[in-house]
Amino acid sequence: MELDPLLLSRLQFAFVVSFHTIFPVFSIGLASYLAVLNGLFYRTANRAWERLAIFWTQVFAVVFGMGVVSGIVMSFQFGTNWSNFSLAASNFLGPMLSYEVITAFFLEAAFLGVLLFGRDKVPQGVHLFASIMVALGTFISAFWILAANSWMHTPAGTELVDGRFRVTDWSAAIFNASFPYRFAHMVLASFLTGGFVVAGVSAWYLLLGREPQANRKAFSMCLWMLLVLAPLQAVVGDFHGLNTLEHQPTKVAAMEGNWETQSRAPLLLFAWPDQQAQENIVELGLPGVASLILTHDIDGVVPGLSEVPPEEQPPVWLVFWSFRVMVAMGLAMIAAALIGLGLRAKGRLYDHRGYLQFMRVMTITPFLAVLAGWFVTETGRAPWLVYGIMTQAEAVTPSLTGGMALFTLIGYILVYAVVFYAGTLYLTRVVRQGMLPEPPHDDEVERPKRPLSAAHVPFEDAANQPGRS
Repeated sequence: MELDPLLLSRLQFAFVVSFHTIFPVFSIGLASYLAVLNGLFYRTANRAWERLAIFWTQVFAVVFGMGVVSGIVMSFQFGTNWSNFSLAASNFLGPMLSYEVITAFFLEAAFLGVLLFGRDKVPQGVHLFASIMVALGTFISAFWILAANSWMHTPAGTELVDGRFRVTDWSAAIFNASFPYRFAHMVLASFLTGGFVVAGVSAWYLLLGREPQANRKAFSMCLWMLLVLAPLQAVVGDFHGLNTLEHQPTKVAAMEGNWETQSRAPLLLFAWPDQQAQENIVELGLPGVASLILTHDIDGVVPGLSEVPPEEQPPVWLVFWSFRVMVAMGLAMIAAALIGLGLRAKGRLYDHRGYLQFMRVMTITPFLAVLAGWFVTETGRAPWLVYGIMTQAEAVTPSLTGGMALFTLIGYILVYAVVFYAGTLYLTRVVRQGMLPEPPHDDEVERPKRPLSAAHVPFEDAANQPGRS
């Protein structure tokens, strides 16, 4: 059987991106959480905030490192597997990636060491500033990456001349039509991911009765955040869907499993798309609801996949079911936040064991939602790499053979399996070990508002020093 280099290259990039994306989306949210914790400790001098910050900094260090390691190879794949695309888009993508390095990587590199190792070596204000700069660096990195990726979905500010994209308007290219919605959607996803992980770990500690004071603080603040951001993500998702309907109607048709353009389109709760027959074998839906959601008008027209030839359609079943997984995870997150609000009102938030167990399970939902969302976004664009301009078949490296692509794919799978196993093993040990032992009388004592560094004393004696107790 002849190996298809295009298919294997697509599988390889999909695998690498899927593995990589779970780490940045977590680290962005966690970096902001660390900045908040360090700010609270700086303002109140309450050791509970410091102990939380120390613990989650350990987790952040591992997640950040795994994200960097898993992401480096993606840029190399542009040359090894997608050289035609690299050549064509180099005038735009080259500067965009360099802007990320200059603005985000340099910022993170300058302050990451202070965040990780400078707690007792620099003044508290300097350490807080470093944590804020690292958090800012993660946002800047996401800005450039999503701007570049969004341009591939809604290209603007460029023109294709002799097989090369030439930038005619940098502002239009960077702030292309889909970028604001996709950036907002990803930032909220990062906060939700960090929030549910922290809440899930805190719930587990509360079940075990470990460090109740600090973990109640963490659990409570995360649930307040989730109560606001989970519904807000649904609103942003709605605006994103309207934008996608305008610029990528075929993707929306695949998301809805809609083959014929129609008004009062049903919202399919279940269907099995048959792309070869260009129909759904079986379906169960709510009449008119898809039109209402997508156009805000029950009589609104929803495009069908039949508007484009079969060779220009994405893999419908994958887009269709990935979208439903993403929506289901989002609804579960909203439900978790609302249930928490009800238990808080009853005074049962911290001792309802069923809810605490539920929040432990919910830790995995934002990762599933992020992966499903990326599947919808990227596979829904197929067969285009630059939407409407360059196909994936035109972008692949001409000299690449199926054997070469298979070899590198297997290599990435093996290496990433080792990285994931080692990282997960270490993270598990960190979580099981938990926070530092809780010192006595550490919560309601008067503290100075501007604590001093305690780098000159042993850690166990720091409780008697200003700003460390």
